[in-house]
Amino acid sequence: MLTFINELPTDKKIAGVHTIPITEQGNIMMAWDEDEQILTTIGGRVEGNESLEVALTREVMEESGITLHDEKIPLACWYWDSTNTYTVWYLSRVDQFVSNTFTLEKTGHVISNFETMKQMVRKMEGATSIRMQLLIEAEKRVNQFSCL
Repeated sequence: MLTFINELPTDKKIAGVHTIPITEQGNIMMAWDEDEQILTTIGGRVEGNESLEVALTREVMEESGITLHDEKIPLACWYWDSTNTYTVWYLSRVDQFVSNTFTLEKTGHVISNFETMKQMVRKMEGATSIRMQLLIEAEKRVNQFSCL
């Protein structure tokens, strides 16, 4: 079950980290998943002894070719009974775009305003999907950034 948060959970291990990056213009970024044929948040598994910051930095570069500002807002978490771990989502700000070949499972990024992104996700997944819930909450919280 998706739970909206203001602080990272500490009672279980965090095994996955994702983000919803926001551009300087206030647009949102998601990645296109070639295998699932769907727009998705950017992120993945924490590998080995990586910190959440290192894992997120690696994942956003691999999946979208961006770097992020230091300021990140904890947004949501999902508890996995099967592994007794969490996946967490941050709301973050794009620092810069870097050249990327997108050779992994993501073929690139999509940038849009919140309303258009919500319409695309709604069309693909329905109005109550997890990604739709994340977009709605992210839109509510985007004004929490100190300099957007």
